[in-house]
Amino acid sequence: MLPTYSDSACCGATPAEAPEPIPRLDQGFVVGSISTPVGSVPRVSSELQWRDRWGAFKARWGVGRMDYAIDPGLYALGNPDRESPVLVSANYKMSFDRLRSALSGRDVWVLALDTKGINVWCAAGKGTFGTEELVKRIDTSGLKEIVDHRSMILPQLGAPGVAAHTTKKLSGFGVRYGPIKVEDLPAYIDAGFKATSIMRLKTFPLKERAALIPIELVETIKPTLIIVPVLFLLGGIGGPAGFWANALHEGSFAVLAFLSAIVGGAVIHPLLLPYLPGRAFSAKGLVLGAVVATIMLFLQGYDLSIWAGRLGSLAWLLIIPAVTAYLAMNFTGASTYTSLSGVNKEMRWALPLEIGMGGGGLLIWVASRLIA
Repeated sequence: MLPTYSDSACCGATPAEAPEPIPRLDQGFVVGSISTPVGSVPRVSSELQWRDRWGAFKARWGVGRMDYAIDPGLYALGNPDRESPVLVSANYKMSFDRLRSALSGRDVWVLALDTKGINVWCAAGKGTFGTEELVKRIDTSGLKEIVDHRSMILPQLGAPGVAAHTTKKLSGFGVRYGPIKVEDLPAYIDAGFKATSIMRLKTFPLKERAALIPIELVETIKPTLIIVPVLFLLGGIGGPAGFWANALHEGSFAVLAFLSAIVGGAVIHPLLLPYLPGRAFSAKGLVLGAVVATIMLFLQGYDLSIWAGRLGSLAWLLIIPAVTAYLAMNFTGASTYTSLSGVNKEMRWALPLEIGMGGGGLLIWVASRLIA
C-alpha cells in the first residue's frame, strides 16, 4: 500500500504530468464556489437534494453503482477559512454525501481521494484509499496554500490503506483518525479531535445489514434468469402425466424452491445474522437453508412411501441449503468482524461442500423424475 518511486536519472527524466484540474463546478451537487489562493474551489451544501437521495437509492439497487463517483479533489463545505478542519473522504458519492450531510452548519474542507468510485473501507483494502493517493491529492489540490495548519482527519476505516508517518514525511500533513461513524464527527471535532471508546467501536445493526439486501438480490438476477427456466423444463421430464402437466406441478415447485433458497441467503440471512448458530457464514446459511427446505418440502407434500418422493425430498434438502449457504458467504466481505484469513479458510471447505451438495442434489432430483 506504500507508494513506490522510481529513480529516472539514469534513463532520462520522465516528463512531468500535467496538473490535474480542480473538481468541476457544474457537478449537480455543487452550489457555488469559494475563492482561494490556488483558484476557485467548489462549494457544497450539507443538505442533500432529491437527486442525491435518488442516486443513492439507485446505487443500492446496482443501477450505475460502478460509476457513482464525484470528481476527486478539494471541496468547501459552508464557508471554511485557513484554520478550518480538513476531512478526507472517497470520491464514491454515497460516502461523500454521508460526510457532508453529517456536518450541517460546519465550515470545513473536504478532500476527496480518487478511489475509483469505491467506498472508504473497501478502497483502503484495495489500496486506492492509500498513502500515495493521499499525498498526491494534497499536492494537486494546493492544500498547503489554502490552510495554515498541517493536519487532516481521515476515516478510521481508511487506516489500513494509509501510513500516517509516511504521509507526514512526504506531505507535511499529520493524520488524525476520526470516529468510525460519520454521525459522530461533530462531537469528535467539538471535543478537540478526541474520540470516545464508543466512537472506535464498529457495530453491525439491523439497519446496516438490511441496507445490503437490495444489491445482493440484484446480483442474483442474471443467474436466476438462466436457472429458473432450466428447472421448470427439467420438472417436465418423467412423472405420471404429460410433459407440460409435470412441468406445471414439479417444475413450478422447483422454481419456488430455488427462489426460496435465494430469499434465505440474500434476505433472511443478513436480517438474522447475529442469531443464527455457527461462526462461519456458510454454516449459518446451511442451518437456515435446512429450515427453508423443510418448510418447502412440507408445503409440497412429497409421498415418502415411494422412492420418487424420498429422492425428491433428499434432493431439495441438499440443493436449498447449498444455495443459501453460498449466498450467505457473500456477506463475509460486508460484515464488520470477518478477516481475510478466516474467509479464505472458510472458502476452502465451504465451496467444495456447496458445489457437491448442489450438484449432487440436482442429479438426485433428475433421477427422482425419471423413476416417478
